[in-house]
Amino acid sequence: MSQTVDRALSILPLLAEGPADLGQVADRLGVHKSTALRLLRTLHEHGLVYRQSDQRYRLGARLFALAQEAMENLDVREIAHPHLVRLNESCGHTVHLAVYEENEVLYIDKVESRYPVRMYSRIGKPVAITVAAVAKLLLADLPEHERRAVAEKLDYPTYTSRSTPNAGAFLRELEKVREQGWATDLGGHEESINCVAAPIRGADGRVVAAMSVSAPNVVVTADELLTLLPLVRRAADDISGEYSGRTPVKGTV
Repeated sequence: MSQTVDRALSILPLLAEGPADLGQVADRLGVHKSTALRLLRTLHEHGLVYRQSDQRYRLGARLFALAQEAMENLDVREIAHPHLVRLNESCGHTVHLAVYEENEVLYIDKVESRYPVRMYSRIGKPVAITVAAVAKLLLADLPEHERRAVAEKLDYPTYTSRSTPNAGAFLRELEKVREQGWATDLGGHEESINCVAAPIRGADGRVVAAMSVSAPNVVVTADELLTLLPLVRRAADDISGEYSGRTPVKGTV
C-alpha cells in the first residue's frame, strides 16, 4: 500500500512540469502502463489530475483548491509563537511578530523582555510604519509599483533625528532591505530603542510576516544588538520552513 501511495504521489510533481501522456507517466514511475492507468484514474476520481481531450493528463483543479484552502487556514502566529519564545529565552529581549494588513503593519504577537525596562508595544497595535524594522521588511517585498504607491501616500513624522524624512528616503531604504534580506530601526522611532528584524516567507518565497528583537540602549548598545542578527534570521528561517511545509514539525515523522 505504501508503494502504491508513493507512486501516486510521484505523479503530481511530474504533471507540475506540464501535461504528460500515459506512456510518459509509466516511464517516469518505472511501471507498466496498466499500473500507471490505475493510479491516474484514482487521482482523477479525486480531482487531483485531469485528462485532457488529447488524452494527456495535467494537475486537477481540486489540487489547487486544496492548496489554497490550506494556505488560508495557516496561522502564522500559531506556528511562530514557540520560535519567538525560544528566541526570547536565548537573548532575553523583546520579540515581536508583525504582518501587513489593509495598509497597516500590525503586531500580532509579542514575548516580553526579561529585563525590567519594557516596551510599550501591544498586540494588535499598528507600528510606526515609516521607521519600524518589521514594516520595512513587509513593504520591501511588495512589487515596485506598490512600494512606490504606498510610500507616496504615507506621512513621515519626525519621531527622532533618525526618522525617515520622506518618500524618496523610504524607497531607498526599502530597496536596501530588499537586497540584504533584513532590516533595522536604530533609534528611528525612539532614540533609546533599537531593533533588528528578519522576514518570514511562505512557500512561494513572498514575505508573509516579519519578526524582530528590540532592546533599549540601557540594556544593550545598537552594535551589541546587531550581533544577534544571525540568531534572529535563523529563527525566521525555521518559522518559514515550518509555515511553508519545507521542514517537518519537530516530533513528527
